[in-house]
Amino acid sequence: MRRPSPLPPASRPAGGQDGGVAPEDRASLAPRRVDPPRRAADSQDAKDSVASTSPDATETQPVDEMWHQRGRDYGIAPIIPFDPPARPEPAAPPSGAAGDDEADDRRLTARDLWGAARARRRALRREVRRFTARQRRRRRIWLVSASVLVALVLGSIGAAYSPLFAVERITIVGTSQLDAAAVETALEGQLGTPMPLVDESAVKAALVSFPLVESYSLEARPPHELVVRIVERTPVGAVQGEAGYTLVDAAGVALSTTPEPPEGQPLLEVEGGLSSSTFAAAGQVFRSLPDSLRSQVTVLSATTPNDVTLTLADGRSVVWGGPSDSGKKVQALEALMNARADASGYDVSSPQAAVVR
Repeated sequence: MRRPSPLPPASRPAGGQDGGVAPEDRASLAPRRVDPPRRAADSQDAKDSVASTSPDATETQPVDEMWHQRGRDYGIAPIIPFDPPARPEPAAPPSGAAGDDEADDRRLTARDLWGAARARRRALRREVRRFTARQRRRRRIWLVSASVLVALVLGSIGAAYSPLFAVERITIVGTSQLDAAAVETALEGQLGTPMPLVDESAVKAALVSFPLVESYSLEARPPHELVVRIVERTPVGAVQGEAGYTLVDAAGVALSTTPEPPEGQPLLEVEGGLSSSTFAAAGQVFRSLPDSLRSQVTVLSATTPNDVTLTLADGRSVVWGGPSDSGKKVQALEALMNARADASGYDVSSPQAAVVR
């Protein structure tokens, strides 16, 4: 709908302040409000009302002409009626066979519904995949990492139990009195065995035949080396018997038997036998001695666990007492031997009051 444009203001004649306009014409020149256009029916009613109420209207004057005359008198733009365009009537559905076919085409079938549901599910799955892409990527990384780790562990285990890590060399460590070559020969049955499958019970059975072995440990050094660490028994002396002189350790285990006294080992004179507490006390005292003093002992005698006596190679004797406070007794004995080397004997059974004889 087109809006009416206001009329341009009338030009004022030259003159004074009022421009020479008569007072009766000033009212007609005053600005008036222009109302927006109304509908066609309202405009027709307004024309009729103006035609009926206007004193200047005559019976023979047309309403339209009178309405335009009033607009010119009051400076109002004419109202142009606006009639909305008529809506087209909906076309009647076609009749006959063609109309029925089109109606059948517009009718939804079960296949259409199923296809729409499937399309909706596909769209939903696409949205779910789009919003869970980061989570699925993270899960994929974790799965790949776990798979690689599992494959690595399984491969390592498989390689360890394969001939790739079989024992080809046996090394004996820690032997001084024991023949290392003899121990290697006894353990030859483990050659060619994968390291995780080394039979420890078979190794133990092979080392039991060596009395000098107190304890042992196995260490695998891939790819082909097996290390056997041996702790030898420490002999404390020889016990004279019918078969000769038997070398024993502090636990009373017989290490070897010779017809002559073993060189560098003291002679044991202990009452009660090898299984008595007196022998155990004598063995503890002998093992607590430093190497410099142990090499000088020729006879180790004891009648009770608290009456252990040492006889040195030069004939001097040392009354040791029991195995307690052996460290203090060693210090006291060394101090006395340095101070009185010409003494015939020492008594350190009480280290705080050592006696020189």
